[in-house]
Amino acid sequence: MSILIVDDSPTISSLIKSYLINAGYTDLLFAASAKQAFQMLGVTLHGKLSGNFTTSIDLILLDIVLPDMDGREVCGIIKSIKHLQDTPIIIVTSLTDSAHLEMAFAAGATDYVTKPVNYIELLARISSALKLKHEMDHRKAREKKLLEVTRQLEKAVNQLNRLSSLDGLTGIANRRRFDEYLHIEWRRNIRNARPLSLFMADIDFFKAYNDTYGHQAGDECLKSVAKTLKNTLQRPGDLVCRYGGEEFAIILPETPSSGALSLANKMCLSVEALGINHQKSPAGNYVTISIGVATTLPTENSSPKEIIAAADQALYNAKHNGRNQVYVGRSGNTTAG
Repeated sequence: MSILIVDDSPTISSLIKSYLINAGYTDLLFAASAKQAFQMLGVTLHGKLSGNFTTSIDLILLDIVLPDMDGREVCGIIKSIKHLQDTPIIIVTSLTDSAHLEMAFAAGATDYVTKPVNYIELLARISSALKLKHEMDHRKAREKKLLEVTRQLEKAVNQLNRLSSLDGLTGIANRRRFDEYLHIEWRRNIRNARPLSLFMADIDFFKAYNDTYGHQAGDECLKSVAKTLKNTLQRPGDLVCRYGGEEFAIILPETPSSGALSLANKMCLSVEALGINHQKSPAGNYVTISIGVATTLPTENSSPKEIIAAADQALYNAKHNGRNQVYVGRSGNTTAG
């Protein structure tokens, strides 16, 4: 335990030193003024950190009358420094009237010892102060550990939540995230009275692709298509999801039919431009996709199920009409315009 004795009297300092050494306290530091004490603590006279201190101090014995500053003011400055706030300060004083002591305690003093210093009293108060310091340090260490455990737990939970929203193969959002995000954007677009567009996209003749090139090649194909669809999106709020199997869903908040149609056509062209050979596809020489597009103005009387059904029907029509194309659907409040 490191103890700093701040007293301008060599006699008092020597007496306290002999008492403490006799009691087994050997890590002792001495300062004859506030300035010297501040230097050892790494503090300036204005209560700022100097970044230069002798050692960690566990207890301060502070004379109330110093040559360069009132001890109570010194106490207040020390206690204003965050990392020193838990360091106990015992005032050593011959001023025992209540007004002086009240001012010392108000400045942050933990206890006081009267002059002339009594051996038994000094050791008892030091023991009590150091015990308090030990308990506070132990509590802070537990709190720090608990905060770290909490931080790690929050990080793990966030990571788990993120992974639970991603498709394991393609790395894009999964069906669970699709349902969640569509509901969120549906409510937001109701509030903002803005249209919402939804794509349902399907890789053309994907079963034939798997049968021809194998399931490993099929997985690589899914990943390439997913990456291309994601990279084609133009805004952070747009979301592409793996809806199931070789089917993808794209949510476009605040997007009218004209903008949706333009993006859907771009997606079709981008996937075909990957140049993934597909010998068994009647739709072309390469892997292609079909997209069904639906756009609606969400209202309190409508449901996300309606736009999903409309996009599904549009996808069916795109496939029925030859695939490798975009088809814009209509249903109820769902509109192409």
